[in-house]
Amino acid sequence: MAAEKLIDFLDGKGIKYVIINHSSAYTTSEIAASAHIKGQELAKTVIVKIDGELAMIVLPAKYKVNFQMLKDYTGKENIELAAEGDFAPVFQGCMVGAMPPFGNIYGLKTYLDKTLTYDEEIAFNAGNFHQLIKLNLHDYMRLVKPDITHFAAA
Repeated sequence: MAAEKLIDFLDGKGIKYVIINHSSAYTTSEIAASAHIKGQELAKTVIVKIDGELAMIVLPAKYKVNFQMLKDYTGKENIELAAEGDFAPVFQGCMVGAMPPFGNIYGLKTYLDKTLTYDEEIAFNAGNFHQLIKLNLHDYMRLVKPDITHFAAA
């Protein structure tokens, strides 16, 4: 269901993309290996609350959010991981942990870690744990218009 919403959005914008089907995988290393994707291209989403408002954080799948760096960038002190119950209703049809990094589709401000801008392509879960979508990074940036900064830590 979530993949269809994203595919309809991409098709409506005339964006070229590739859908990669793979066996069910839940860890970033399993997904990257199963789909033959470079770990640096594989993005994950983390949903946070910034001063009580939901926001989407997009970073390389093998990294973690450095909350202090995010606080420094936003100038906000109250940033925390959002509880599943807070964001699951926003992402209807998506499996928790497999939300595509298109905060704009879901009405969320999106922050992209600068590390993901070093490759020409970006790959991410399509709302489930058995499909990835891969597209040109320039197209992604044009569609989502994320705030770009460095907040990922190995």
